[in-house]
Amino acid sequence: MSLHVDWCCSAAARHACSRWHYSGTVPVSKRASLGVWEGGAYIGAVIFAHGATPTLGRPYGLEQHEACELARVALRAHAAPVSRIVAVAVRLLRHRMPGLRLLVSFADPIEGHHGGIYQAMNWIYTGTTAPAYEWRHDGRRLQRRAFTGHNFGTARKKVPPGAVKVDIPGKHRYLYPLDHAIRATCEALREPYPRQPAEGASYPEATGGADPTLALHFSERDPRQDPSDDPVVPVV
Repeated sequence: MSLHVDWCCSAAARHACSRWHYSGTVPVSKRASLGVWEGGAYIGAVIFAHGATPTLGRPYGLEQHEACELARVALRAHAAPVSRIVAVAVRLLRHRMPGLRLLVSFADPIEGHHGGIYQAMNWIYTGTTAPAYEWRHDGRRLQRRAFTGHNFGTARKKVPPGAVKVDIPGKHRYLYPLDHAIRATCEALREPYPRQPAEGASYPEATGGADPTLALHFSERDPRQDPSDDPVVPVV
């Protein structure tokens, strides 16, 4: 079955995340969205973004425009391996952003993820982020940064009545260097890959505007504005 990856509009990216990603949301920060078509049908999106912090690249000696996060892989049932889809998306991103030197991504153990996709593509594992906390309300995980006032300049939200604060483990961190110099930096941080959690493993239940930079502002003016191969995708 033929695979096609191309820049897509924000509406298509939102549709993919709301339907086929566990978070149900697109990243708040400025993003670059690539749609995925298989056999002519729209099957989802791969989204890159500045990440949860504007200092994403600082630990590796990089400026903000030199690093970005692979923030969403939101796909419905498909035939092509996820590793192939992401690899094509990365090639397109590098072509559009020649100054980009590093990709970072995170796997959430609460969702049962250990980073198998990144391991298949030989990303470099560097351990976990620090343990944190999130808010849960009516069984839903809430976006923690929305209530701290550090969500890329958006107004601080009030925690809903009845929400419960829950401690959570750190996320698995993976790096994908895009040049030899930054690869050496990342390799020095490499740790053994984590294994897939045992079946039945669980985590504690409740007792989660700056001006756009040139680097990631092209998602609003991409060449493919009509992902109409899938009739349920909003057309803008």
